[in-house]
Amino acid sequence: MLTLHHLNNSRSQKILWLLEELELPYELVCYQRDPQTLMGPPALKALHPLGKSPVLAEDGKLLSESCAITEYILTRYSKGRLAPDPAGPDHIRFVECMYFAVSAGMNPIMIKVYARAFGLTGAPMDVAATGELETALSYIEKLLGDSEWLMGDIFTAADIQMSFIPELASAISAFHGHAKIAAWQKRLYARPAFHRSIERGGTYDFAAPA
Repeated sequence: MLTLHHLNNSRSQKILWLLEELELPYELVCYQRDPQTLMGPPALKALHPLGKSPVLAEDGKLLSESCAITEYILTRYSKGRLAPDPAGPDHIRFVECMYFAVSAGMNPIMIKVYARAFGLTGAPMDVAATGELETALSYIEKLLGDSEWLMGDIFTAADIQMSFIPELASAISAFHGHAKIAAWQKRLYARPAFHRSIERGGTYDFAAPA
């Protein structure tokens, strides 16, 4: 049995959503952020040295990092669902999206979050991050083109992972004028598995079901 250690309003929502899309059996252990510091509880640090969520547990072993968890679940349990054919032409794009979602796409957001926390809003570092974030959002728009999903007409785990970027950009008031992304988000939030993930994991402040 898989066990997901889930922190509210965090990237672990994406793993919860993934598990619901695949209709896999799993246990859920929920943690709440401190309302003042917004940090996770000490129990997460006691669970895993990084003290972050998501953490997936199976057979007494722990796995952290959302992209690693997604890859593990897809490889072991998806039976080819939520991913393009590894031998097909879309696989390279899929892999890029998966890792972009936790690296180049997220880095400018985290820089802006830290700039705000340390009173550096408007500093050169913050301004540079704004430009990089706009590049990332424009890239997502380009990937979507006129398609329903990032992989064209096939919904995949890349859509789940990448959805966190515009969500956090909106949370820091840095999401403006990206109509294709906004339409894509509405399609994402209309998915029954997304609704089930909210019902099971609790309120998710970065997005509301459509």
